Amino acid sequence: MALSVTVLATVTSLHLIAFVLAVGAERRRSHATVVPDKYDERTYCLYTTDASTVYGLGAFGLLLISQTVVNGVTRCLCFGKGLLRGTSSTTMAIFFFIFSWVSFFGAEACLLAGSARNAYHTKYRGIYGGEHLSCTTIRKGVFAAGAALTLLSMLGSILYYWSHSRADTGGWEKHQNEGVGMTASSYPPQQQQQQQIGEFEKV
Repeated sequence: MALSVTVLATVTSLHLIAFVLAVGAERRRSHATVVPDKYDERTYCLYTTDASTVYGLGAFGLLLISQTVVNGVTRCLCFGKGLLRGTSSTTMAIFFFIFSWVSFFGAEACLLAGSARNAYHTKYRGIYGGEHLSCTTIRKGVFAAGAALTLLSMLGSILYYWSHSRADTGGWEKHQNEGVGMTASSYPPQQQQQQQIGEFEKV
């Protein structure tokens, strides 16, 4: 399988856009402040924008599409024509296949959990001037971890695709060797046939 520039550009672009969205989600995390209700003597949690949820889900979707593309092209390492055995390219393909999936699952977990947590708002209210109301917000660094793992996933996917394209030539070489072997083994029977015909003519 030849290395496709289109596949590389697609995978890289999707990962980079997902990374930008994950960074944006970290910067636009929802914050909350306790404010008094103007209608009664109670307080409630007032939250800022939920843009991080949208950014996080967007990054989640783009990362999923990118992983589907690279594994669809390589047939997920298991359903292709086979790789060369005993080569460094095959070893690298297997290693980066596992690495890309581990970093992919880590990034997706951070993005999905961060989006869900950021969308959750504290519903209950407290008494004004009484016990301080605890407003639930997402911890700092969840989307940042997702962004970092997105970059690792991009690196793993690119190296996996590159090494897989180098190792996925086993079917061609096997066919070529079989052809050479058949050509080499066809000479002795022809020579024997010619000798038998010559001896028959002499008789």
